[in-house]
Amino acid sequence: MIQVEQLRKRYGSDEVLNIGQLTIQESECFGLVGNNGAGKTTFFQLTLDLIRASSGRVEINGNNVSGNEEWKNFVGSYLDEHMLLPFLSPDEYFETLRKIYELSADELEHHLSRFSPLFNDEILGKSKYIRNLSKGNLKKVGIAAAFLGQPDIIILDEPFENLDPTSQNRLKRLVTDERENNGTTFMISSHDLTHVTDICSRIVLLEKGMIIKDLKDDKEAMASALADYFDR
Repeated sequence: MIQVEQLRKRYGSDEVLNIGQLTIQESECFGLVGNNGAGKTTFFQLTLDLIRASSGRVEINGNNVSGNEEWKNFVGSYLDEHMLLPFLSPDEYFETLRKIYELSADELEHHLSRFSPLFNDEILGKSKYIRNLSKGNLKKVGIAAAFLGQPDIIILDEPFENLDPTSQNRLKRLVTDERENNGTTFMISSHDLTHVTDICSRIVLLEKGMIIKDLKDDKEAMASALADYFDR
């Protein structure tokens, strides 16, 4: 479970995030939407302790993310290509992660086989550095890495961006299968309202760093509320 309490982030006099209270339950597929500058990426960065909060806290399974490292053992994430190692090939990168996660070669092979449809024979065995991959293929590498080790929580920032329509649908199936089969909690931000409504059981709408809508369960009602907001 993820618990947010009085979380604020300021840069000088500008407040970019202000979330009083938010709870994300286990096995929830939580969507985060909003226009550019709404605070989505800032919220994810605070959740992963990549930046420091001005006040308040984020707890993952009772662990304050800024106070210890234990929560990192069960959280996977991909925010952007800066989380990758650009001087390695994808094969070398996954082998490095295998050693970090203490997985066997067979376990890594099994993991990557799940992503074979998403990779579409464009990622592995190509002797191409990560830095030379297309934006879409960079995203595929990062997403596969986020799933590695079967984390309890996976955080993805704009995972559908730069993916072609077939890859977007394949990713949606991967997320849905992971959640249904392993009970994984997902936090997903997206500008694509259709995809996020398809896979998320709950969607929070941010505006200027604050929660203005918390929509749950009824996909038609969620889609209608989001359409009303963004059609203003």
